[in-house]
Amino acid sequence: MSESEAVVSVSNLRTFFHSDNGVVRAVDGVNFSVHRGETLGIVGESGSGKSVACLSALGLVPRPPAYHPSGEVWYGGRDLLRCSERELEALRGNRLAMIFQDPLTSLNPYLRISRQLTEVLEVHKGASRAEARRGAIGMLERVGIPDPARRIDQYPHQFSGGMRQRVMIAMALLCQPEVLFADEPTTALDVTIQAQILDLIAELRRSLGTAVVLVTHDLGVVAGSTDRVAVMYAGRIVETGATEAVFARPQHPYTRGLLASTPRIDTPPGSRLDTIPGLPPDLGHLPSGCPFHPRCSRVIDRCRVEDPPLAMVSPAHASACWNSGVTA
Repeated sequence: MSESEAVVSVSNLRTFFHSDNGVVRAVDGVNFSVHRGETLGIVGESGSGKSVACLSALGLVPRPPAYHPSGEVWYGGRDLLRCSERELEALRGNRLAMIFQDPLTSLNPYLRISRQLTEVLEVHKGASRAEARRGAIGMLERVGIPDPARRIDQYPHQFSGGMRQRVMIAMALLCQPEVLFADEPTTALDVTIQAQILDLIAELRRSLGTAVVLVTHDLGVVAGSTDRVAVMYAGRIVETGATEAVFARPQHPYTRGLLASTPRIDTPPGSRLDTIPGLPPDLGHLPSGCPFHPRCSRVIDRCRVEDPPLAMVSPAHASACWNSGVTA
């Protein structure tokens, strides 16, 4: 699919933070796009820049301390990074929605769940209070909240962590968004509710053509729920392509390490999982060359001095590694 068909297109996005120890390069030259009815998965270790990239795309990173040395985020013919706050407020929660990672800090502890949900429909859809309440109760039921007509009038602290997460998901889906950014949407949920939520997001994608950007650590969710995947490390995308191609023929050593460290149903009992040695780098003091080279088992001298670009290794599959295409 061409870039012109993309609902959201992120180009050369950089999000840096000023800190006492220098500049932290949280997102450093990221490019991705998502098309109508498509799900893009973004994976990587904690601190790789996944969440910051999505928050930046929606203008939700406070500036300062953050700033964007470069980047464009195109949606509906507008660059979101250059839109006014009023323009963004009209889009966020309506055409562009986000399921946040931590519902405990995202929900207002002073307001009942009813007000936090109905406000979305009243502001963006012009619904009456009664219509908004009916819509909110219906969505709570769809995301698996028991007795939603009663529980809608409770406060966030009266819900468990998993149920707060379901409230956040209901809030994001109320206006049937055109683009949904889902940041670890199923982390706090048991497997039954997890499957239910993923089915609900898939239904939204099928029925409305919603484009989904799914941030997750769960490679099983990525394998079963996404069309394309982008693997992030140290604020950059190091491998991207069709999910099936990346999982079947991973090219970057980091992607191979993530897949090798994931339990498989055919792994013999008692087998030890592979691990990726070391820790992610300090984003304020990145090593020279490829940022993954201190942890890489396939490092060569070139890796220590020259940062590899993201290059095509096959149609619709790219990797940022000097050894891409070399058999392990």
